[in-house]
Amino acid sequence: MEDVLNRIINLASQRFSVDYAEARIQRISKTYITLKERRIETAKEGFESGVAIRVLLNGAWGFASTCILTMENLKNALTEACRMAIAASRQIKTPVEIAETKAIKDKVSVKPQKNPAQIPIEEKIRDLSSIAKTILNYDSRICGCTIDYLDIVGTNYFMNSRGTYIEQDMLYVWSRVTATAGEASILTFSREEIGSTAGYEIFDINHPENIGKKTAERAINQLKAKSPRGGRYPVVLGPNVVGVFVHEAFGHLAEADLTLSGSVLMDKLGEKIASENVTIYDDGTIYGAFGSFKYDDEGVPSQRTLLVKGGVVVNLMHNLETAKKFNVEPTGNARAESFKYAPIIRMRNTFLEPRDYSFEELLEDVKFGYYLKSFRGGQANLDGTFQVGIQEAYEIIHGEIGALVRDVSISGNTLETLFKVDAVGKDFELSPGRCGKGQTAFVSDGGPHIRVREVIVGGSA
Repeated sequence: MEDVLNRIINLASQRFSVDYAEARIQRISKTYITLKERRIETAKEGFESGVAIRVLLNGAWGFASTCILTMENLKNALTEACRMAIAASRQIKTPVEIAETKAIKDKVSVKPQKNPAQIPIEEKIRDLSSIAKTILNYDSRICGCTIDYLDIVGTNYFMNSRGTYIEQDMLYVWSRVTATAGEASILTFSREEIGSTAGYEIFDINHPENIGKKTAERAINQLKAKSPRGGRYPVVLGPNVVGVFVHEAFGHLAEADLTLSGSVLMDKLGEKIASENVTIYDDGTIYGAFGSFKYDDEGVPSQRTLLVKGGVVVNLMHNLETAKKFNVEPTGNARAESFKYAPIIRMRNTFLEPRDYSFEELLEDVKFGYYLKSFRGGQANLDGTFQVGIQEAYEIIHGEIGALVRDVSISGNTLETLFKVDAVGKDFELSPGRCGKGQTAFVSDGGPHIRVREVIVGGSA
């Protein structure tokens, strides 16, 4: 692969006189399975390979990809990328510049205890069927369940015109389990999600029967829950909800390309945007976490990036281009879904740093409010407004956990809400997920339990 990439890079420099060139070859195997109730709807195994070529020429980017790795086809793809760059250069007002980087030579190997590529698909189906059986047998009020499973195993080969060559193994194991329950006119929903970059041993840590029981139990318990009071209340957020809030409501605002597109953080670098209790990181180096890797898709080392320290914005997430615009070092956040896409800025493992409160101490000053344990979904806008739906929530009455409530959502302004974080727990948990931004990226997010003095609580989202 190194020889193939080297020929592409040399051709880009010698024939087309590009300012910068990079090429990525990806070779992966994938398994995708979907079960609905106990029926196998999809069971696919396959192999994908291809090359992505990106050039910077005349101050503009050009990109092309192909799955046919003959030299003639690679030359055609390179020509197409250069043609695109030349066409784009006629339209741009400010030529693109990129940050300087050091040449890197490295080979990154993944050695899982259980390699999913070596697990027979029949065993994977048995594990997923065990989840479905547990859910459907849990209670007669369970209406149905859907289980999705994906694993990806392979290698990325990267080279650029600055002398970098990296071979990097990749491994992802992911599953999402949903269940619905119904009684009279009430219909409830429950979801669990697991993901790892360590290996198939995640199903030893999260046993299939335990996943099924947890998902079904939440759906059934919601049937007896009551609706929340609408209004502004203090809330205690569980790590799962903290994670989606940090990711959706803050994280996207701190992706430098979106910051430049008009997010509310554009003029906030160095300013206080949250209470002193808030410190936020985006970290791609956590072993086994779903958003971890050693090098991003621009060949930049992953790192632990401090975004907010004691309430003050101290950094954004960058690729080569935005790092140059902000005159900072790139942070290793450039990621592409596959060889079919050019890399863009994406989060990795984004979380709020723990402090020193116990869970009981977070509850004790709340006369009436809500404990929001697990999220259902979330969305945020560049103006800083957000809404997060909750799938498991409880009343807090005089510092004690009270009745279960259902169809809860919270909404508000991100920066106003961050200023109202008045206590942060000492526990910590990350949850895996898949993030969409024109491309899908595997990420995780989380943190400790936290207390927010006031947030808008409403109905379902």
